[in-house]
Amino acid sequence: MKRILIAGAALLVLSACATKPDPEVEVVERPVVEEPRPVFEAPKDVLPPVAQQPDTFEVDPNLPTPGSIDDFAYQSGGEPRVFFGYDQYDLSAEARDVLRRQANWLNVYTNSTAIVEGHADERGTREYNLALGARRADSVKAFLVSQGVAPNRLRTISYGKERPIDGRPSADGWARNRNSLTNVRLGSIS
Repeated sequence: MKRILIAGAALLVLSACATKPDPEVEVVERPVVEEPRPVFEAPKDVLPPVAQQPDTFEVDPNLPTPGSIDDFAYQSGGEPRVFFGYDQYDLSAEARDVLRRQANWLNVYTNSTAIVEGHADERGTREYNLALGARRADSVKAFLVSQGVAPNRLRTISYGKERPIDGRPSADGWARNRNSLTNVRLGSIS
């Protein structure tokens, strides 16, 4: 019996050492994963080309030089004058619009000053028209100051009927001569 036991034990040992073939292992290939892109970056082929900014900008040769007296007239609407009704010195809505543009320019170019001239038409006495021209110049100055222009940069003068811009003795000529001119200076008032 001992032999049977030894033979059985040997058989067990030999059977344990015998190799069985492994069942076939299925190989699964993993897909290649791309690196994630930031959400805000568009593909390079979709972006339009970036325009190069010029090192300098082109100045329109038809426009006056910024900060010049011609620029003041241009920014004022073509003529740095406002007009008044007969025997009037109050500002119309159109005059206030022109003066707002003048005040904007004067507030940008703070090294400039202005002499505000008051004018009248040829009707009436010299003394009356000098006083009326002074009231017109003062109303323009007061409006410019209300728009932020420092009062020490403005001076007023009245020419009355002495310096007409239109020599016609007619309603149209007189209407053009009832005005106030903002005469800009680059630098201090002399």
